[in-house]
Amino acid sequence: MKKKKDFFDRVYEVVAKIPKGKVTSYGAIAEVCGIKSAARTVGWAMHGAAGNSLPCHRVVNRNGELTGKIHFGDPDLMESLLRSEGVKFDKEGRVIMDKYNWVPPKKRKKRKN
Repeated sequence: MKKKKDFFDRVYEVVAKIPKGKVTSYGAIAEVCGIKSAARTVGWAMHGAAGNSLPCHRVVNRNGELTGKIHFGDPDLMESLLRSEGVKFDKEGRVIMDKYNWVPPKKRKKRKN
């Protein structure tokens, strides 16, 4: 019997797919994971992912702000990692979402025959 993935597992699966040089928002991840209103829970999942190999630095808020940077130890690390991937910021220090936003693909529901 296959174990159903919990919400955090689904979040990590989406985060692992964010392409280099792109970002996505907590809300976009929450929506594709099936709970549109769970952006804060995605934030908790990112906090819980500290120390693993997921590209958590590619998850920003819907305005392109680096609200998760406090969890990287060095407050400049998240921005530095994004800049090293070619991501550009506006004069307020936000990711230019029109250019760098990646929208996670919605999963198709399996059809029962």
